[in-house]
Amino acid sequence: MRCFSADIISTVEFNSSGELLATGDKGGRVVVFQREQESKSQPQRRGEYNVYSTFQKIEEKINKIKWLPQQNAAYFLLSTNDKTVKLWKISERDKRPEGYNLKDEDGRIRDPSTITSLRVPVLQPMDLMVEATARRVFSNAHTYHINSISVNSDLQTFISTDDLRVNLWNLEITDRSFNIVDIKPANMEELTEVITSAEFHPQQCHTFAYSSSKGSIRLCDMRQAALCDKHCKYFEEPEDPSTRSFFSEIISSISDVKFSHNGRYLMTRDYLTVKVWDLQMENKPLETYQVHDYLRGKLCSLYENDCIFDKFECVWNGSDSVIMTGSYNNFFRMFDRNTKRDVTLEASRENSKPRAILKPRKVCVGGKRRKDEISVDSLDFSKKILHTTWHPHENIIAVAATNNLYIFQDKVVGLFIWNSRWGRVKSSKLQRTWNDLVQNCYLVIIY
Repeated sequence: MRCFSADIISTVEFNSSGELLATGDKGGRVVVFQREQESKSQPQRRGEYNVYSTFQKIEEKINKIKWLPQQNAAYFLLSTNDKTVKLWKISERDKRPEGYNLKDEDGRIRDPSTITSLRVPVLQPMDLMVEATARRVFSNAHTYHINSISVNSDLQTFISTDDLRVNLWNLEITDRSFNIVDIKPANMEELTEVITSAEFHPQQCHTFAYSSSKGSIRLCDMRQAALCDKHCKYFEEPEDPSTRSFFSEIISSISDVKFSHNGRYLMTRDYLTVKVWDLQMENKPLETYQVHDYLRGKLCSLYENDCIFDKFECVWNGSDSVIMTGSYNNFFRMFDRNTKRDVTLEASRENSKPRAILKPRKVCVGGKRRKDEISVDSLDFSKKILHTTWHPHENIIAVAATNNLYIFQDKVVGLFIWNSRWGRVKSSKLQRTWNDLVQNCYLVIIY
């Protein structure tokens, strides 16, 4: 199947309950999936995610999506492209009003002189309709491209971040924001680093962190000053001079930063590694996981084809005990922080045949290659998993690979393939796949 650039998935995010899953693509479209409710007649369908709503932001890539915690029957999410953030409301309607006095049944205005009696309008049942409406538009605050947004735990504010600034918004106010970080120098020729990502602390509404292209993370406290130019904590791992090369600064650039759910740790992803930082220890990471160290010898060719600038995301599981991130060849990696075991899995329709077991993959760097291994020279760098998300409470993960969305979970359910242009194209079932890393094993659903 041919892949159109506009159909490439650019972000994926579960809501706070895990019942909804939203994806955005490079064409500006948002697709929201809803989890199938449990049925006594079909208990195996529990866990399937089906299309709930689709709407278009504008004809421009959606960089990030963030859900707001649900507080009533409607759902709210923030989406951003390069310059504009929008607040969307997704609601259901299963009744329509009828019996107007000034309008007829077709909606035409009636002549008031013909009205001889008044009637009370009533609500009549109708087919369920899911509506998505843009409630607020936050714009004109960024000169450079927005790379991240984060909702505050106070549920009243959020931040939007570009290469040089972090802006604080109130969800009720669209015409102004507060600039809380500005690293733009007076002379742009003196610019040495840019902001790559930022996120609020999950419990402390005054604390946020942002990462830079130099591999450092700054923790800021908004109570100290209106402009957080001075950080309260600075996390950076000293570079080993013996390993320094032309590519050192590029591969040390942090592409994603995430607080753990308990707020004690920070996780960062650079080109080759995932690092876990304790907020009480600034001088070095608590844990370092090698994602694809076998690519260290191929940095020159990766630089020539621009793959070295790919921005991979990372994600925690609900208990902060396992972390996940993507790689090339549609591989994604999982690391168990307790057992220190790891696994490489592949999200591929070719390997997801009915009743087939999804086996761990291994990459052979040199020497004799085993039958179940793939040579590092055979990796397809056009197939990459940049965007991942983990269900907040269950072992369900979503992985975006080009224009396909893969969902893995620990229950035996149907296998569905969702392609961003053709929709669902296949249905079957898979057995359990992986049970030697964590206690729960995974099945694959592909969207």
